[in-house]
Amino acid sequence: MAGKDSADYNLFLTNSLIYPKGIVLVQPPPIESTDDATASVRLVSACKRVREQVARVVVGQEEVIEQLLIAILARGHCLLEGVPGLAKTLMIRTLADSMHLSFRRIQFTPDLMPGDITGTEIIQEDPATGRREFRFERGPIFTQMLLADEINRTPPKTQAALLEAMQEHEVTTAGKTVRLTEPFFVLATQNPIEQEGTYPLPEAQRDRFLFHVLVGYPSRDEEAEIVDRTTSNFQASVEPVMTGEQIVGFQQTVRDVPLPPHVKQWVLDAVRTLRPGDIQAAKWTNELIQWGPGPRASQQLVLAAKARALLHGRPCVSMEDVQTLSLPVLRHRIVPTFAAEAEGITIDDLIRRMCDEIKPVPERVM
Repeated sequence: MAGKDSADYNLFLTNSLIYPKGIVLVQPPPIESTDDATASVRLVSACKRVREQVARVVVGQEEVIEQLLIAILARGHCLLEGVPGLAKTLMIRTLADSMHLSFRRIQFTPDLMPGDITGTEIIQEDPATGRREFRFERGPIFTQMLLADEINRTPPKTQAALLEAMQEHEVTTAGKTVRLTEPFFVLATQNPIEQEGTYPLPEAQRDRFLFHVLVGYPSRDEEAEIVDRTTSNFQASVEPVMTGEQIVGFQQTVRDVPLPPHVKQWVLDAVRTLRPGDIQAAKWTNELIQWGPGPRASQQLVLAAKARALLHGRPCVSMEDVQTLSLPVLRHRIVPTFAAEAEGITIDDLIRRMCDEIKPVPERVM
């Protein structure tokens, strides 16, 4: 897509139109590449069909579903946290069915071993020659969409088995490296850390996730519909409306979305403000934050914002995109100090304070 200056960008917002289901389609000024425009329209249409398929099974949770779609378009992984019974597992399984992706589920338990995830070598005898040799038996990680269910119910040693796959999209075992089939996503669920039998995710593990999404309770009307569906003979079928090849293409389209300089500067200011000891850190940052977000936070906030812009029909990233996604992108990359916890200050409170204090300057130049 062609780059746009701030005047053009303001025109985009002026010409935006609001459509049903919260999708924002924009009347963009002329762009140089017809292929980019066509790809953007296909992306919005495909994601709308996916939402319709998921809504056949899952009641409500529109914001969570949108963030899952953004993570997939940005080639990222997603961590969903919520109490049991909020349809987290059902939501992910239905999403995989609607995208025609291979799907595997791992139930994380305290006795789960790394080999149970990546695979292991077994001795196999050749019936013709009688010779015995080792053969690698692939684990459930060799799929396109992996559901790591209740990931924080297994020790850190086993959780670490996912690190290479999440970052490099490959698995090394028995001295051999095997590439995973693209697209590859880890969508993990976890229970609140206050519950019994949970292990906190290591910082390196959390940092691999693009989003940390908090799944809340349904509204009264939504819960009433859930009761009606689950206590009757209601059955819903999900049809695949998107393929893995299309998703890979959409991921490339996302990376072509232009990033206005003033939005890029806001992202850098936001992330660096939350790092204690940084020259740009606020005074309260050094008092309330023990560890702040690293460079991966800046990268993933920009990528997620590009995906959200396209999903809402905008040809470039807006301040709304980066500010809206600041919470799910940053909340798992910050470690508060004891003083913050003692005062009852949450990580979300710190991120909102940062968003309030860092004012965007539209004409700011890199």
